[in-house]
Amino acid sequence: MQFIIYSLIGVISGITGGLFGVGGGIIIVPALTYFMGLPIKTAIGTSLAIIVPTAIMGSAKHLQQGNVDWKIVLAVVPLAIVGSYLGAWMTQHIKPAHLQKGFAVLMIYVGIRLFMKP
Repeated sequence: MQFIIYSLIGVISGITGGLFGVGGGIIIVPALTYFMGLPIKTAIGTSLAIIVPTAIMGSAKHLQQGNVDWKIVLAVVPLAIVGSYLGAWMTQHIKPAHLQKGFAVLMIYVGIRLFMKP
């Protein structure tokens, strides 16, 4: 049964990753915590490790289609790397319950903003 759930998480996160540029945080983390019972911090770390190969594949296909703006990539990547390290470091100091609630609030906020944008 676990294999089926992991397979579904993989397919859904892969499709949403390639289609919308999301998948790890929005699909994998909630699925691993809700369906598989992983602690939130383990789900986040696992999700980040899963994102690497899926992001490479999705990026390669979007590159092939001409959908990558390299100026933006080069401008954002350096501090995104620093930020991701700092964010991972911060999880040591945040209680799992607070992390989970903060994640939920962020998802709701972003969802409302995207829904309301014309």
